[in-house]
Amino acid sequence: MYSLLKMIADAATTILGGAFLLRFWIQLTRARPPMQFAQLLLRITDWFVKPLRKSIPGWGGYDWSTLVAAVLMAIVSALFDTWLINFFSPRIILFLTALSLLNWIVYGFMALLFIEVIFSWINPYNPVAGFVRDMNRPLLQPVRRILPTLGGFDFSALVVFFLLQFISRMATSLILSNLI
Repeated sequence: MYSLLKMIADAATTILGGAFLLRFWIQLTRARPPMQFAQLLLRITDWFVKPLRKSIPGWGGYDWSTLVAAVLMAIVSALFDTWLINFFSPRIILFLTALSLLNWIVYGFMALLFIEVIFSWINPYNPVAGFVRDMNRPLLQPVRRILPTLGGFDFSALVVFFLLQFISRMATSLILSNLI
């Protein structure tokens, strides 16, 4: 029963937390999503973001309530995990929250890179491909400045993918070593 509850809670908080982070990242990169995708994302996230906006104003042209919503969703995930094992500790909740956010961010970036690679092979002129490319540009541009295309192939997505895995593993081991 424990594993079933954990799976359901993890799936729900990951989907919602990822949607909040995606909404913030779209705004941060100024990417223009296709209309159907934007409407879906707004429907998934507005129920929580709109009430938060009343107490957390936008600043610097960004809707910070979406980022706060992602953090709150990670806290809910951590609280649920500690409730399931019947061990409440603010320190553990803080570290589990940080670990959830880190995983959502890293795996979200990896998914975006994977989607861009698939689109570059199948249909690079699709409007969704341009949207994904705009969202990946801040990640890929620094690597593209250092690593030029080799033989017409762009390896920047592969390099960023491995860097994200490295960062994830290092940060996870750092978080877990401070937890124990």
